[in-house]
Amino acid sequence: MPKNPDKTLEAGCDLLKQAFARAAILSNEKFRGVRLYVSQNQLKITANNPEQEEAEEILDVSYDGTEMEIGFNVSYVLDVLNALKCEDVRLLLTDSVSSVQIEDGASQAAAYVVMPMRL
Repeated sequence: MPKNPDKTLEAGCDLLKQAFARAAILSNEKFRGVRLYVSQNQLKITANNPEQEEAEEILDVSYDGTEMEIGFNVSYVLDVLNALKCEDVRLLLTDSVSSVQIEDGASQAAAYVVMPMRL
């Protein structure tokens, strides 16, 4: 579990799931990397591939913290979002090299941890 996550991002689970699924289409087929840029109440998801194609999704989210950038394997994030049967999801972040904890926004019945990747 991440130690002392000091940044919390909250968003609709379906909204995130759809955005990650769209970005996954243009992610590198081998590494499946997507980059997240988190800023004041905004999440930007980008993905690109060796054919120079690029996807960019900008979402309104609940986030009040310092700006940060972090990369993930989109398949792992989608696995977690598909496993969570909830309306809102909470991401607990620390920094760009630490794991993220993803949980149901309404209860802490289950918590999922996803490690970041360098992009």
